[in-house]
Amino acid sequence: MKVVSLFSGAGGLDLGFIREGHEIVWANDNFDDAVLTYRKNIGEHIFLGDIKDVSSNMIPDHEILIGGFPCQGFSVANMNRSKNDSRNKLYLEFLRVLSDKKPKYFIAENVKGILSLEKGKIFELIVSDFESAGYTVTHKLLNSADFGVPQKRQRVFIIGRRMDVPHSIQEPIITHTENPDIFDELHPWVSVGEALSDIPDPDGTHNLLNHTYSKFKLKFNGYLGNRRVDPDKPAPTVTARGDSKGGVVVLHHPNNTRRMSVRELAVVQSFPIDFEFIGTNSSAYRQIGNAVPPLLAQKIAVIFKDIK
Repeated sequence: MKVVSLFSGAGGLDLGFIREGHEIVWANDNFDDAVLTYRKNIGEHIFLGDIKDVSSNMIPDHEILIGGFPCQGFSVANMNRSKNDSRNKLYLEFLRVLSDKKPKYFIAENVKGILSLEKGKIFELIVSDFESAGYTVTHKLLNSADFGVPQKRQRVFIIGRRMDVPHSIQEPIITHTENPDIFDELHPWVSVGEALSDIPDPDGTHNLLNHTYSKFKLKFNGYLGNRRVDPDKPAPTVTARGDSKGGVVVLHHPNNTRRMSVRELAVVQSFPIDFEFIGTNSSAYRQIGNAVPPLLAQKIAVIFKDIK
């Protein structure tokens, strides 16, 4: 199907849909490095600019609208989250495009914290708005590790079907589990050690793109970005917290002697090994942390493959 992508960043969600044969006809983001990365790896159909300044008439007709509207205002990691945070209102731009273009389906992705914001009232409002636009709405909290991504990352996916469209949408099929002895039809979770086992030392000889890393001193105080990483388990959640001046929060490498390189963090997010990130290390880390893992995106995109 034809797909429009909002808040597309470096293109993790888009890449999953492309892998399943869908066509991204238009995409948008206002982070210039992410747009350059998208153009380098995916295509020229991405528009750099604030979606608030884009008329719906500029956006091509499409069958699926996808996007992870910026989540900082919703995140459980942000202790100042509030219904008054202007970033929380960006979902209204997604709603505006949805209401004006009326695609058959939509997928909106966000952090787990959106479910509990203002004791659930914000999420109820968002779902109500989507329903008022003419859509039947469901949502699912998915863990990337359950789909083969070497990372424990929980995200909410809101899925909508236009009310006049008869085809129901199936849930993505889980392929991996933490307990393979109990669920023997599923594969065990992929560990971060296994995922990075073939990646050479960034300080040695290699020909990998973006294989440089933050020299920020390691800490082991239990806080996000300062936790010991267990090589035998999926990595903790890759985040985009921090700033463009080098203050991003980067996970420890599973050997716990340095932080992960950009390339390694991209592997943990399931980006292809030859996917090139444009910008500084800090910018690339942010692009990766903001992305939907392409492998998870692909498992979601497949549910739209055989319906019209």
